[in-house]
Amino acid sequence: MARPEELALLRKNAVELISERELGERLEEARKNGRPLRVKAGFDPSAPDIHLGHTVLLRKLRQFQDLGHKVVFIIGDYTAMIGDPTGKTQTRPALSKEEVAKNAKTYQDQAFRILDPHPSKIEIVRNSDWFFAPDMFRTFLESVGTQYTVARLLERDDFEKRMQADQPISIREFIYPLLQGYDSVVVKADVEIGGNDQKFNLLVGRNLQRSFGQQPQVVMTLPLLVGLDGTQKMSKSLGNYIAVNDSPKDMFGKAMSIPDALMPTYYDLLTAEDGTKVAEDVRQGRLHPKEAKLRLAMRIVADFYGQDQANTQREDFERVFSERQIPETPDDLQVPAASIGAAELVKRSGAVSSSSEAFRLIQQGGVTLNGARLSDPKAQIQPVEGAILKVGKRSFYRLRVR
Repeated sequence: MARPEELALLRKNAVELISERELGERLEEARKNGRPLRVKAGFDPSAPDIHLGHTVLLRKLRQFQDLGHKVVFIIGDYTAMIGDPTGKTQTRPALSKEEVAKNAKTYQDQAFRILDPHPSKIEIVRNSDWFFAPDMFRTFLESVGTQYTVARLLERDDFEKRMQADQPISIREFIYPLLQGYDSVVVKADVEIGGNDQKFNLLVGRNLQRSFGQQPQVVMTLPLLVGLDGTQKMSKSLGNYIAVNDSPKDMFGKAMSIPDALMPTYYDLLTAEDGTKVAEDVRQGRLHPKEAKLRLAMRIVADFYGQDQANTQREDFERVFSERQIPETPDDLQVPAASIGAAELVKRSGAVSSSSEAFRLIQQGGVTLNGARLSDPKAQIQPVEGAILKVGKRSFYRLRVR
């Protein structure tokens, strides 16, 4: 049987492990035979950025790598064009091949900020490699389409709920679990890791492997990271996310907006610290809630930008919010020498995504220039070199007139 400390590490934070006995046996076989386990995880590039929710899986994959096993990182460029119906109450729009290719471009580099990129530790594949193969449609229908009945696929919670609500399910969505399951057959996965909303799909892979005469993969599900809104899972489409590619300042500032109730979960899923102990220290008065959050924000930034940057962001945050001062290094904002509308100036900063948002923020009193509050979005501003534009609570820009 596997060493207890290995199992304890891999089991940490898992929602379900199907089954722990099988994982222990696989680990022991791998050690005896000198063959690393093939640990699969699939990521559909439906958006260009990986966020901290994705890193919960990536951190678990890294644990397997550190124990000597090999990650099979599947970029689901084919399945992304289909769209995983998990958690969807209606048919989601399909992405084009060009959109998926653009998004997939960024995934590998972002994942390598956590995973070990050495070829002995990771194998990166795209499922378009087999789904676009000649005669694949006939092969898939004959070898996979006969293994699952309509009734079994309708057991999936998402489908059942939509059927009860008289909401349509497209054939494209209906076959998605079979496509994801077939990935496991192709890569001969020993273990597959996914969010706990993926359990049905992961079990389809396990069953299909059995049908193909392979040893069925161990299934491990992990919790979904709740986003900054404190209610729904972290998602770019919901705007409640911290992206791996966020700037250190944005990453730190967003982390400081995490609801207090979520701090133990974030500590557990994103750091090596025990979230329960942190919560108990706060409850007993040994640790101030603000200090707990500052430490969490620093750890998140340090993971992606190093400890020096984490220290800098803490100092800037405390200078701005505790001492009401301007950060030591505000971002530069290049502006023309000619006068410019207030809303256009705010939009150019990049702190807002649209003119209407800039209008609204100014009207709500959320913008100042050199300490003076702007109130008219249409007002013409004559830029002054070095003037400080503050947008919202934590975005500062030094005007650079060109």
